[in-house]
Parts: sequence; C-alpha cells; structure tokens
Amino acid sequence: MIFEMEPNSFIFKLMIATILCIVIGLERELKRKPLGLKTCLVIGIMSCLLTHVSIIGAEHYSQELSKPMDPLRLAAQIVSGIGFLGAGVILRRNNDMISGLTTAAMIWGAGGIGIASGAGFWLEAIIATVLLLISVEILPFLFKFIGPRALREKELKARIIVHSENQLTAILKELKQNHMKAKKVRVKDLKDSEAKQMDVILLVNEKIYTTDVYYTLKQMEYVDGVDIESL
Repeated sequence: MIFEMEPNSFIFKLMIATILCIVIGLERELKRKPLGLKTCLVIGIMSCLLTHVSIIGAEHYSQELSKPMDPLRLAAQIVSGIGFLGAGVILRRNNDMISGLTTAAMIWGAGGIGIASGAGFWLEAIIATVLLLISVEILPFLFKFIGPRALREKELKARIIVHSENQLTAILKELKQNHMKAKKVRVKDLKDSEAKQMDVILLVNEKIYTTDVYYTLKQMEYVDGVDIESL
C-alpha cells in the first residue's frame, strides 16, 4: 500500500528523502548559495518518486510482458538531467574566478540521496548525508588549523595606480614586506599619463580585514589610487 509507513513503503522513502534534502538545502541557504531549500527539495523528492516508479513499473511490466526490464532505467536518466542543473550554478566571473562548483556537487548529491531513498536504501542515504555535511562544513574548518598555511589565506583583487613604471617593482617588494603575496600581476598603460595601472591578486591572512589591506596600500609611497575587491 502506498500509505504504509514500513521501511520499504513509498511514503517512508519520501519522508527520508525530504528530511535529508531539507538538511542539505538549509546548509546552502545559510551560505546564500544558488541552491536553496526549495530547489533541493524538488530535486530530492522528484528523484525519489521517479526511482520508486521506475522500480515498481519494471516489476509490473516485467510480469505483464513476460520479459525482464531494467528497474533503475529512470534513475540513470535522473543523473544525466541533474548535470544540466549543476552547470547552471557554475559561474565564471569577470575576474576569471570560477564559483559554484560545491553547489553543483550538492545538487548532484541531493539527486543521489533521492535515488537511494527511492530505491529503499534509506540507511545508506542517511549515512551519505551525514558524511556530505561533515565534508562540506567540518573538515574544511579543521584543515584551516592543522593543514598548510595556504588554507588560511584569502584572495583579494587589487587595482593600484602608480606614478610611473619605475616604482612598480618597489611596490611589489613593499607588498612582500607587509606579508602580502602578489599573484597574477598585470600592468597596463594609462592614456595621456605616465601613471601605470597594476592589477594584482593578493594572498593575505584570512583574519585581516579587506579595509586594512586598503589602508596599507593607500599609505604606500608612489601609490595614487587603490581599488580593492574580495574574491
């Protein structure tokens, strides 16, 4: 019966998929990511439904047509379809930084949890959800303390206007003295002026405020203007 609450009933599977996807959706909502609670629930619930229909339909029509049918044929198509949703949240910004990969992976994870729940593997779905949240939330936090120093650094994009090209190297040396690592340096000539524009990605300790970096750059000799942005 469809309304039974046994571990293999459809309602039980649907409840497990819904609860687990609520957990994943809330995690993304709290981080203001494109994959929100509603999107995650739709993916998980429909994946669970289609997987259940695929299994029951295969059993029914195998008996009716007297030939074997693949019970997870629809589930295989779900995985392909989720790929399009994942591609939609992967963004390439103007600063050549790519974002949304984790959110795309979480979409795939929500679909996988729905498929597992729909196929009756609800215990495996619960374990996978717990491990998923540990991997996304807890492990990165721990590695910031026990991992390499690079994991405790953040990237800032800075645009610095310098008096002339003779001071460009001096600016880079001063950045190093202030514990700022210069990465991807780009120098550009400004029209009708001897001043130069230097675009640089700075690696600084994540505890340092972006405004403090701005003040440090503004106080440097030869610097006419600063435009800074956190990535």
